[in-house]
Amino acid sequence: MNVSTLDWALVILYFVFALGIGLYYSRRASGSIVEYFTSGRSLPWWVAGTSMVATTFAADTPLAVTELVANHGIAGNWLWWNMLMSGLLTVFLFSRLWRRAEVITDVEFTELRYSGKPAAFLRGFRALYLAIPINLIVMGWVTLAMVKIIELSIGVDKWIAVGITMAVVLLYSTMSGLWGVVMTDMLQFIIAMVGSIALAYFAIDAVGGIDGLKTGLIDIYGPDHGLLDFMPDIGSVWMPMTAFFVYLAVNWWAAWYPGAEPGGGGYIAQRMFAAKDEKHSFLATLWFNVAHYALRPWPWILVALVSIVLYPDLEDKQTGYILVMLNVLPVGFKGLLLASFAAAFMSTISTQLNWGSSYLVNDFYKRFINKDASDSHYVMIARLSTVVLVILSAFVTSQMDTIAGAWKFLLAIGAGTGSVYILRWFWWRINAWSEISAMVMSFITAISLQTIFGMDTSDANVFAQVMLITVGASTIVWLSVTFLTAPESEEVLLKFYRKVRPGGNFWKPISELAPEVKTDKGLSWDLADWAAGLVMIYSTLFGVGKILLGHSLLGIGLLILAAFAFSFIRWDLNRRGWKSISE
Repeated sequence: MNVSTLDWALVILYFVFALGIGLYYSRRASGSIVEYFTSGRSLPWWVAGTSMVATTFAADTPLAVTELVANHGIAGNWLWWNMLMSGLLTVFLFSRLWRRAEVITDVEFTELRYSGKPAAFLRGFRALYLAIPINLIVMGWVTLAMVKIIELSIGVDKWIAVGITMAVVLLYSTMSGLWGVVMTDMLQFIIAMVGSIALAYFAIDAVGGIDGLKTGLIDIYGPDHGLLDFMPDIGSVWMPMTAFFVYLAVNWWAAWYPGAEPGGGGYIAQRMFAAKDEKHSFLATLWFNVAHYALRPWPWILVALVSIVLYPDLEDKQTGYILVMLNVLPVGFKGLLLASFAAAFMSTISTQLNWGSSYLVNDFYKRFINKDASDSHYVMIARLSTVVLVILSAFVTSQMDTIAGAWKFLLAIGAGTGSVYILRWFWWRINAWSEISAMVMSFITAISLQTIFGMDTSDANVFAQVMLITVGASTIVWLSVTFLTAPESEEVLLKFYRKVRPGGNFWKPISELAPEVKTDKGLSWDLADWAAGLVMIYSTLFGVGKILLGHSLLGIGLLILAAFAFSFIRWDLNRRGWKSISE
C-alpha cells in the first residue's frame, strides 16, 4: 500500500487526540471505582449509546461481513441480524431495571438477586470466567483481525504496529477508566463511520456505480445469483429450515454471546449503569440498536459486493475488503481508513480491558480478597489488572488460528443460559442454583457434542442441532434444579423487588408483601413496543438498502413504515408518563 505523508499524518493525529482525551479524564477517573468503571453514573444517552456502537465496531467486523456477503449474499447477514430481537428486549424490558439495580457490573447483580454461598460462588466464578478466558478470546480474535489488516496494507512489521496501537489503548484506558473509553469512543465512531462511507463511495465508483455493480454480479455469477436478496433462500445448503428456525426462534433468546446477552449484560450493561438515569439508559440502548443494525451495515455491505466483483476468485474472502481499500482509495483517504481501522480496534479493546478489569477488581479482588481498602487502592488495582489483561491477550492472540472458530465456540457454550438470564428478572422462584446448573449443563453438552460426538458446527444443519440439543438439555436441567432447591429467602427477594421494581405476574407472592411498591405494570405493552421496534429497525435497514440499490419507491415506503412504528412507541411511552422519549 502506497501510504503518503498526508496519510501517515492523519493516523498520527488520531493517536494524539486519543491520548489527549485519556490525559484529560485521568484525574476524574481516579476518584473511585464508581467513577473508574461507570463514569460516576452521569453519561447522557447519546454518549453511552454511541460508545456501545463503537465497541461493537471492531477491526474484524467489516471483514466478517465481507465474508458473509461473499459466501451468501446480503442475506448472509441474518447470521447476526437476528440478534436484534435480543437487543430490543434489552431496550424495552431490561434497560430501566439494570439502571435501578445501581451495581457496577452485571456480575455484582448476582448477590443483589441471590444470597448465600451459591450466590458468592456464582459471582466469583463468573467474574473470573468472563474477565479471563471469555474476554481474552474476544480480544484475541479482534487483534488477529487487526494483524491481518496491517499485514496486507502497510510495510510495517505487523506485531510492532499492533504493539504500538495496544500501547496507546493501554495508556488512555488505564489512566482514565470508562471516562476515557467512552469519550474516545465518540471520536472513534465518527472516524470509523466516515472512513467506511468514504470507502463505500470510492468502491462503488470503481465498478461504475450501482448499475455497474449489478452488471458485474450478473456477468460473473449469472442472472439468478441472488446476492442482492435481503432474505435467505430457506432450504438452501447454507440456510436449511432447521438453521433458519434456530436463528429466528431460538438463538436470540436462548444463547449467551458477548454484546448480545439475553436480558442485557457485559459492556452493554456497563453503559446502562453509567447512564444518568433510567430514561437515558433506555435511550442509549435504543440508539445503539438503531445504529448497529439499521445504519452502520450498508457501507460494509456495499464494499463487500464490490470485492466479489473485483476479486471473484479470492480464497480468503475477508481480505477482499482490505484489497478494495488498497486499490481504490486516493491519497489522504488511505490514512483515514487506516485511522478508522485503528479506531475500531482501539474502541473494542479499550472496552474489553475496562470491562474485564471491572470484574477482576469489583467482583473478585474487592469481594473476596481485600474488602476494606481505599478507593485509590482499588483504582490502582484496576490499572494493574488492565496491564495484566493486555499481556495475557497478546499471548492468546499468538495461539489463535481462526476467528470464526472462536466465535462459534463462544456461541455454542452459551446456548441454553439465556432463558435464565431473562427469567431471573421476572420470576421470583429462580435462584443461584438455576444459573449455575444452566451454565454447567450448557458447557458440558456443547463441548461433548463437538468433541466426543464430532458434531462440526461449521455445517449450518449441525450447528442448529447442537444449539437445539444444548438448549433443551440445559432447560430441563435448570428447571429441575430450580424446583428441587429452596427459593431465595423472603428477605432477599423483598429487597430486590423494592429496589428494582420488576413488573409482571410472576412476582405475585412477593408483591403481595410489598403493596407500596409501584412496578412497571405494562409488560404486555413493553412487548408491543418490542414488536414495533423490530418493525422500525428492520424497515429502516431494508429501506436504506433498497434506496442505495436503486429501488427508491419501495425504500421510501419502508422508511415510512419505520416512522409509523416509531410513532407508536413514542405514543405508548408518553401515555405511560414519558413526556418525550427524546428529551
